[in-house]
Amino acid sequence: MSERIQAIRGMNDILPEKTSLWRQVETIFVDCLSSYGYQEIRFPLVESTQLFKRTTGEVTDIVEKEMYTFNDLNGDSLTLRPEGTASCVRACLEHGLLHNQQQKLWYMGPMFRHERPQKGRYRQFTQFGVEAFGMSGPNIELELIAICYRLWNQLGFSNEVQLQVNFLGELSERVAYKNTLVDYFRTHYDLLDEDSKKRLEKNPLRILDSKNPELKALIAAAPKLIDVLGPESKLHFESFCEGLELLKIPYVINPVLVRGLDYYGHTVFEWVTDKLGSQATICAGGRYDKLVEQLGGSETPAVGFALGFERIVLLMELLNVAGLKDTRSSIFIVATNNEAIKSALLLAESVRTSHPHLDVITNVSGGSFKSQFKKADKSGARLALVLGENELLNHSVSIKDLRNEAEQITVEQKNLNQFLTDYLV
Repeated sequence: MSERIQAIRGMNDILPEKTSLWRQVETIFVDCLSSYGYQEIRFPLVESTQLFKRTTGEVTDIVEKEMYTFNDLNGDSLTLRPEGTASCVRACLEHGLLHNQQQKLWYMGPMFRHERPQKGRYRQFTQFGVEAFGMSGPNIELELIAICYRLWNQLGFSNEVQLQVNFLGELSERVAYKNTLVDYFRTHYDLLDEDSKKRLEKNPLRILDSKNPELKALIAAAPKLIDVLGPESKLHFESFCEGLELLKIPYVINPVLVRGLDYYGHTVFEWVTDKLGSQATICAGGRYDKLVEQLGGSETPAVGFALGFERIVLLMELLNVAGLKDTRSSIFIVATNNEAIKSALLLAESVRTSHPHLDVITNVSGGSFKSQFKKADKSGARLALVLGENELLNHSVSIKDLRNEAEQITVEQKNLNQFLTDYLV
């Protein structure tokens, strides 16, 4: 027997028992963004490697350790996209979507990072991203936060997540702060781990993002960027926080929140939970006003966020709020023999045409009544429609409610669609 080929480590299958929940979550996301006037954009899984090196930062973990990069047959260096913002900006610039225009966009799909797989962290993961271009100031940032908060309420776990915010200021403010931070960490150089020592020379702000618990106290005592902001930056952040209070969205200021990508400035935020262990962040984003210009466009204010599907589904399961009940009713047609199965196929098409909101499952493999009713019950169907010898002879169909105590009844096939309209209201 040939050796079985398995999925690549950290790249997981989503089986039928879970895809229904995924689809419901996706629908909630799409409907929510549509209600705010955001439009979908799609872009390739593979991009030029330079796109991510130029935007994400040469010394970030993503570029240094995590990207799936390869040379194609032409010798070009290509990379499976590790995040969506850079691709979104590239697509907008390439197709002229940002020239004297504002854009509110969303996208959804797989991203790839070569990380150590663990619960809530995978090498192929699904992201839902939202990007807004051409709008400066805190108001568009508040709208994005409001979108997230509405999503959490619709998904049933708004009380289990916390909004953390910080302000990274202007580039000149960050440069001055970096010098202060370097001086601080150099006085405690022996306490730093190897990753942090490397970051000290290349990108000291990333030390604040360290997940090493041994550095927690050292980082907490470090100088705070928020304390050295200029008047304009302080006004922006104060206005943002006032807006959150007006919207009645709870938040905390996290002075060491810097985000893991180099293009962020001004407002940054994360939604975190204490239910997922070390993988606490389910959604993160912020402002990145210099990124469009960095990729060859005109200076364009921009802000966005991304959330991870796997962590959200995992959180819903842990909290037992996967109870997004499927609002679609379904019907299972039980047919006794080959002739009945053919009639069942015809009957099913009639029901689907008259009731497009119904899922109609036709048993095409035969079997005993007992085995078929077991299948019908397992399928989650509300009703079983039975086509036996008597029903075929009389052009009728028997109907059994599988979820409620009720007598089995028989109706003429020509009256079935009206019966379903009345019964399933």
